[in-house]
Amino acid sequence: MAEPPSSRRYFLRATLLAAALAPVEARRCGAETTGDAALFAYVGTFSSPLHDVLPTQVDLPPGNGRGIHIFRVNRDNGSMTPVGIAEAGVSPSAVALDAAGTTLYAANETDRRGDDGEGSVSAYRVNRADGSLTLLNTVGSGGAGPTYVSLHPCGQFLLVANYFGGSVSVLPVAPDGRLAEAVSRQRDAGEIGPTTATSAPPGSFARSGHDRTHAHMIQADPSGRYVLHVDLGLDRIFVWKFDERRGELRAANEPGVALPAGDGPRHFHFHPHGKWLYSIQEEGSTVVLFDFDAESGRLAERQTLSTLPAGFAGSNFCSEIAVSGDGRFVYAGNRLHDSIAIFSIGADGELTYVGEEWTRGNYPRSFNFDPTGRFLYCCNQRSDTVTAFQVNRTSGGLEFTGHYAAVGNPSSIVFLDAAKGTP
Repeated sequence: MAEPPSSRRYFLRATLLAAALAPVEARRCGAETTGDAALFAYVGTFSSPLHDVLPTQVDLPPGNGRGIHIFRVNRDNGSMTPVGIAEAGVSPSAVALDAAGTTLYAANETDRRGDDGEGSVSAYRVNRADGSLTLLNTVGSGGAGPTYVSLHPCGQFLLVANYFGGSVSVLPVAPDGRLAEAVSRQRDAGEIGPTTATSAPPGSFARSGHDRTHAHMIQADPSGRYVLHVDLGLDRIFVWKFDERRGELRAANEPGVALPAGDGPRHFHFHPHGKWLYSIQEEGSTVVLFDFDAESGRLAERQTLSTLPAGFAGSNFCSEIAVSGDGRFVYAGNRLHDSIAIFSIGADGELTYVGEEWTRGNYPRSFNFDPTGRFLYCCNQRSDTVTAFQVNRTSGGLEFTGHYAAVGNPSSIVFLDAAKGTP
């Protein structure tokens, strides 16, 4: 397992800066001569000039990205080669692909429409031959500052979390992939949590979203019967019944659960079998295991662990959480500590801390696996790089491949296997 980030964080500074300054101009995939079907990566970024950044976006610098950056991925060594950019100056920070791999959706986080500051969401047609994107349409997101998008398993609705609007919405997807206006909206309400997290490490000054409601993520459970979303400011996970005919969100009999005051739930990920849910808390720096009842939608908390090594003191903001495709490991992102914590999953779903790996960058906002699960790619927001790691399937460990991809303020990454569609 790698040494703690603090002991060698800057040792590759020169390499990192060189990678960040490398050109990202498009090179068409048509020039490639390989007979293998391409594997493409799409990286959402923060791409707004200074005057477009919302005043309350404390962790967002003026955007260095140029929109959605497109790469061709080497299946053997994990390296990424830039092949194009879908230019967008509205911070398409969250991206999602449909199951067929024909349409990509992006949340335009800094777009503002009307007096209420409503954001927007865009749909793009994917050219599976060269990876390029063509804008289909753009519609309102149903709230301000859309920060997360996901597709319902039925494929007919896009789910949107509006961070600055403190709301979630459902947008119908037409047969050609275009989006319609929201058919269901739910605005979060409740008591705002304290600015000091209950579970924060000693000496933490991690302060982010406890000023008002902040919907941070939305996702359906594997069955599609329920939709869950988190509100960081309310320290709560909400559970909704989902009407697949109308796209409506309705209150579930078990409407959700509260996390410790101030801990700030940010993201969650279901185990592949759908019975366990793992939630990561941004300010509390914890992972919480919940049992999930697919019949009632009930969440039952069972275990809480720190994402940080024993003895850590200071500030940290957690970010992403992901369960490996084989259901054996959980990975949790630490910003400021600049690491990915690794946990093994026991037969009962409970976690054991294995260790952590330095991300080789600054402020890891999110990460994702390639379709095979052999490689993990980390979006280092403040150092303008995506770093590639090989995954040890036996131990869960991450080994840095030595490959950096230069991307301004990367925020999220998804993959398209042109031979198969999305994972």
